[in-house]
Amino acid sequence: MAVRLDDGDDELSEINVTPFIDVMLVLLIVFMVAAPLSTVDVAVNLPGSSAPPADRPQDPLWLTFTAEKALLLDETPLDRTAVGAALDARTEGNRETPVFLRADRSVDYGALMGVLDALRNAGYLKVALVGLEGAP
Repeated sequence: MAVRLDDGDDELSEINVTPFIDVMLVLLIVFMVAAPLSTVDVAVNLPGSSAPPADRPQDPLWLTFTAEKALLLDETPLDRTAVGAALDARTEGNRETPVFLRADRSVDYGALMGVLDALRNAGYLKVALVGLEGAP
Protein backbone atom coordinates (compact mmCIF):
# COMPACT_ATOMS: atom_id res chain seq x y z
CA MET A 1 0.00 0.00 0.00
CA ALA A 2 1.61 3.24 -1.10
CA VAL A 3 1.03 6.53 0.66
CA ARG A 4 1.55 9.81 -1.16
CA LEU A 5 2.82 12.65 1.00
CA ASP A 6 2.05 16.30 0.27
CA ASP A 7 5.68 17.34 -0.13
CA GLY A 8 6.16 15.13 -3.16
CA ASP A 9 8.17 12.33 -1.50
CA ASP A 10 7.00 8.82 -2.18
CA GLU A 11 6.96 6.61 0.86
CA LEU A 12 6.03 2.96 1.00
CA SER A 13 4.32 1.93 4.23
CA GLU A 14 4.16 -1.78 5.04
CA ILE A 15 3.47 -3.70 8.19
CA ASN A 16 6.57 -5.45 9.47
CA VAL A 17 5.47 -8.98 10.46
CA THR A 18 8.92 -10.24 11.43
CA PRO A 19 8.50 -9.51 15.18
CA PHE A 20 5.10 -11.18 15.12
CA ILE A 21 6.57 -14.31 13.53
CA ASP A 22 9.41 -14.33 16.07
CA VAL A 23 6.95 -14.16 18.97
CA MET A 24 4.84 -16.96 17.48
CA LEU A 25 7.89 -19.21 17.05
CA VAL A 26 8.98 -18.60 20.66
CA LEU A 27 5.46 -19.43 21.90
CA LEU A 28 5.45 -22.58 19.79
CA ILE A 29 8.72 -23.73 21.35
CA VAL A 30 7.48 -22.92 24.86
CA PHE A 31 4.32 -24.97 24.37
CA MET A 32 6.22 -27.85 22.77
CA VAL A 33 8.48 -28.03 25.84
CA ALA A 34 5.72 -27.49 28.42
CA ALA A 35 3.14 -29.97 27.03
CA PRO A 36 4.99 -33.19 27.97
CA LEU A 37 5.69 -31.80 31.44
CA SER A 38 1.98 -31.34 32.19
CA THR A 39 1.14 -35.05 32.20
CA VAL A 40 0.24 -36.77 35.45
CA ASP A 41 2.91 -39.26 36.49
CA VAL A 42 3.04 -41.13 39.76
CA ALA A 43 5.88 -43.62 40.11
CA VAL A 44 4.24 -47.05 39.94
CA ASN A 45 5.84 -50.32 38.86
CA LEU A 46 3.11 -51.57 36.52
CA PRO A 47 2.83 -55.17 35.38
CA GLY A 48 3.11 -55.88 31.67
CA SER A 49 0.42 -56.84 29.18
CA SER A 50 0.62 -58.31 25.71
CA ALA A 51 -2.82 -56.95 24.72
CA PRO A 52 -2.88 -54.34 21.98
CA PRO A 53 -3.00 -50.79 23.38
CA ALA A 54 -6.42 -49.15 23.58
CA ASP A 55 -7.25 -45.59 22.65
CA ARG A 56 -6.61 -43.14 25.47
CA PRO A 57 -9.52 -40.85 26.36
CA GLN A 58 -9.18 -37.07 26.28
CA ASP A 59 -9.24 -36.44 30.05
CA PRO A 60 -8.71 -39.76 31.85
CA LEU A 61 -9.57 -40.31 35.50
CA TRP A 62 -6.50 -41.96 37.07
CA LEU A 63 -6.77 -43.87 40.35
CA THR A 64 -3.35 -45.09 41.51
CA PHE A 65 -2.66 -47.76 44.14
CA THR A 66 1.00 -47.53 45.16
CA ALA A 67 3.30 -50.16 46.66
CA GLU A 68 2.80 -48.52 50.07
CA LYS A 69 -0.96 -49.15 49.62
CA ALA A 70 -1.67 -45.47 49.30
CA LEU A 71 -4.56 -44.44 47.06
CA LEU A 72 -4.18 -41.40 44.78
CA LEU A 73 -6.76 -39.70 42.59
CA ASP A 74 -4.57 -38.24 39.84
CA GLU A 75 -1.80 -36.98 42.18
CA THR A 76 -3.95 -36.20 45.23
CA PRO A 77 -3.81 -38.60 48.19
CA LEU A 78 -7.18 -40.17 48.91
CA ASP A 79 -8.67 -41.90 51.94
CA ARG A 80 -10.23 -45.27 51.09
CA THR A 81 -13.42 -44.37 52.95
CA ALA A 82 -13.84 -41.25 50.77
CA VAL A 83 -13.38 -42.89 47.36
CA GLY A 84 -17.00 -42.41 46.33
CA ALA A 85 -17.20 -38.79 47.46
CA ALA A 86 -13.91 -37.86 45.77
CA LEU A 87 -14.89 -39.52 42.49
CA ASP A 88 -18.36 -37.93 42.59
CA ALA A 89 -16.76 -34.52 43.10
CA ARG A 90 -14.35 -35.06 40.20
CA THR A 91 -16.93 -36.52 37.78
CA GLU A 92 -19.82 -34.33 38.94
CA GLY A 93 -21.75 -37.47 39.89
CA ASN A 94 -21.45 -39.16 36.49
CA ARG A 95 -20.87 -42.78 37.47
CA GLU A 96 -20.53 -43.84 33.82
CA THR A 97 -17.10 -42.19 33.70
CA PRO A 98 -14.39 -44.80 33.15
CA VAL A 99 -11.82 -45.05 35.94
CA PHE A 100 -8.29 -46.12 34.99
CA LEU A 101 -6.79 -48.06 37.89
CA ARG A 102 -2.99 -48.29 38.07
CA ALA A 103 -1.74 -50.67 40.73
CA ASP A 104 1.88 -51.37 41.60
CA ARG A 105 3.16 -54.82 40.71
CA SER A 106 3.99 -55.60 44.34
CA VAL A 107 0.45 -54.97 45.64
CA ASP A 108 -1.21 -58.21 46.74
CA TYR A 109 -4.43 -59.39 45.15
CA GLY A 110 -6.51 -58.97 48.31
CA ALA A 111 -5.61 -55.29 48.67
CA LEU A 112 -6.40 -54.67 45.00
CA MET A 113 -9.78 -56.37 45.43
CA GLY A 114 -10.45 -54.00 48.35
CA VAL A 115 -9.98 -51.01 46.04
CA LEU A 116 -12.17 -52.60 43.37
CA ASP A 117 -14.86 -53.25 46.00
CA ALA A 118 -14.70 -49.60 47.09
CA LEU A 119 -15.18 -48.53 43.47
CA ARG A 120 -18.10 -50.91 43.02
CA ASN A 121 -19.74 -49.76 46.26
CA ALA A 122 -19.39 -46.15 45.08
CA GLY A 123 -21.21 -47.08 41.85
CA TYR A 124 -18.25 -46.88 39.48
CA LEU A 125 -18.44 -50.07 37.45
CA LYS A 126 -16.41 -49.00 34.40
CA VAL A 127 -12.92 -49.75 35.69
CA ALA A 128 -9.96 -50.37 33.39
CA LEU A 129 -6.77 -51.93 34.76
CA VAL A 130 -3.65 -50.25 33.39
CA GLY A 131 -0.46 -52.14 32.50
CA LEU A 132 2.68 -51.55 30.48
CA GLU A 133 2.16 -51.84 26.74
CA GLY A 134 3.90 -54.55 24.81
CA ALA A 135 5.43 -56.31 27.83
CA PRO A 136 5.11 -60.10 28.07
